Amino acid sequence: MAATKPEDSSERGRSSSVTRYGSIDSSGEHDHHDHHSHHDTNHSNHRLPSPTAGHWVGADQEEEAIRRKLKYFFMSPCDKYHAKGRKPYKLILQLLKIVIVTAQLVMFGLSNQVVVTFKEENTETFKHLFLKDYDESSDDSFAVYTQSDVYDQIFYAVEQYLAVPETTVGRYAYVYGENGSALSLCQQYYKKGSIDPANDTFTIDPHIITDCVGVIPLAVPQAPLTVSYRNFTLKFHKLINVSIEFQLKAINIQTIINNEIPDCYTFHITIVLDNKAHSGKVKIRLENQASIKECKDPSVSGHAENYTRVAFDVAVALVCMLSLLLCGRSILRGFTLQQEFVQFFRDTLDRKVCWADRMEFVNGWYILLTISDIFTIIGSIIKIGIESKNMSSYDVCGILLGTSTLLVWVGVIRYLTFFQKYNILIVTLRAAFPNVIRFCCCVAVIYLGYCFCGWIVLGPYHVKFRSLSMVSECLFSLINGDDMFVTFAEMQESSTLVWLFSQVYLYTFISLFIYMVLSLFIALITGAYETIKHQTQEAFHITDLHAFIAECTDAPNSGKFRGLETSPCSIFCCCDRTTTYEDVLLVN
Repeated sequence: MAATKPEDSSERGRSSSVTRYGSIDSSGEHDHHDHHSHHDTNHSNHRLPSPTAGHWVGADQEEEAIRRKLKYFFMSPCDKYHAKGRKPYKLILQLLKIVIVTAQLVMFGLSNQVVVTFKEENTETFKHLFLKDYDESSDDSFAVYTQSDVYDQIFYAVEQYLAVPETTVGRYAYVYGENGSALSLCQQYYKKGSIDPANDTFTIDPHIITDCVGVIPLAVPQAPLTVSYRNFTLKFHKLINVSIEFQLKAINIQTIINNEIPDCYTFHITIVLDNKAHSGKVKIRLENQASIKECKDPSVSGHAENYTRVAFDVAVALVCMLSLLLCGRSILRGFTLQQEFVQFFRDTLDRKVCWADRMEFVNGWYILLTISDIFTIIGSIIKIGIESKNMSSYDVCGILLGTSTLLVWVGVIRYLTFFQKYNILIVTLRAAFPNVIRFCCCVAVIYLGYCFCGWIVLGPYHVKFRSLSMVSECLFSLINGDDMFVTFAEMQESSTLVWLFSQVYLYTFISLFIYMVLSLFIALITGAYETIKHQTQEAFHITDLHAFIAECTDAPNSGKFRGLETSPCSIFCCCDRTTTYEDVLLVN
């Protein structure tokens, strides 16, 4: 059948797109045929649109159906609403999820803030109670240097512990172990250690021996001290550390401010006098771990049992589970439509679909929402356990709920991508991302080289280079222009050679990464933006997928989409893929 010659510019535009679609395969190679052969009736595979109907001449119902499905899949939410007239219940579900997930995070944050504050304040209290001459300004460097000071610190901590009920402002109670003692005083030392610096000789058996004594508080009626702790003798010549371990109970009554039943805490306190370096400096630190459980028979006047928080957490988990199911269904339908499109091209047109067109059916927003839903469900379960005082995993719950809320709010960007002026951020990031990743991989090699070099050479002379993590933090701060003078000034001049090396090291790193690497990184982003900006003003190549879809000229409100059996609608309408001008540019 001979094709009718287009009569206007729009028909010529469609004819051009069809010619391009029919003459370029998935690998980008041109078919070897004459473009003027459309007047020949033998070229049946290169069908041109009818000037009146807007469809390919001879297109069967199967072809029109799959083209209409594809067009519906890539419609905007508003067009989908006009196409089928369905209420955007999925959009409403996602908006509801944003609100309730954020509200859940806020409530958890308020409760977590009370818990963290109570623990930190008690830790600070314990340091002032059990550490002799403790000063907050010397927290990290708190230490003693004589044997008598070591004994004084040990005896002071034990005596303060025995006098807790009479001295403290807070209400604390002792916790007794299986052996009946409440405090354990232990020293660790080498099995054999003989050091003679005068003759440069030593004899060490590295096996560690632990020697402990237990102490029972005087508060226990008719229970004198089982062992006189003042007879505790330290073996300083082979001493590794001394540890004092005990537990105290407390109740956090301030939670009633948030309409919560007060929590019962058990503080596991460890005081360590560290002598493993044998440098003449015994470092002292206090560690405090808290476990939370439900108090027995709580009674708050005027306060009834409140299950509102637990019920709200259950509701959040159910909403996210529904969202997860809908999102999974959308991913499955997109994959099914992709397979149907690929099979049609292979069986009917004897063509292969390139990976760029295949990936058009994979929506990253679906994956983001799926991860967010999974994190929220798991976090809600842990939060219910915390509310019921069966768990105290605040850190894990905070990570899960915080990450899920972050992903939910990042998903809001999807709404803005339907507006061309606001879509520039996503389009630019998508265009620049491959080049940025390759650039970062190259830069990472140089960065790691500087990290290892600085750690080995400057670590003994500079506090910011003592460990690999500290080196990385210092160098990253230098890239952003932080602490430059301090980094130079803190370099010790005990070795002239190392000092000269440090100057070369720092100057070359700063010059390379700030003046070159950082500038090139910014240039990649701006270059991608300029490319997108210029491409919107030029002719562009359309892919096989979008050329195929372009042949369907049915308007969304034409009513022809209401008969589709398969609706590849996404988890919510505003997360469906919408083909914009920028999207087509990025595919090419």
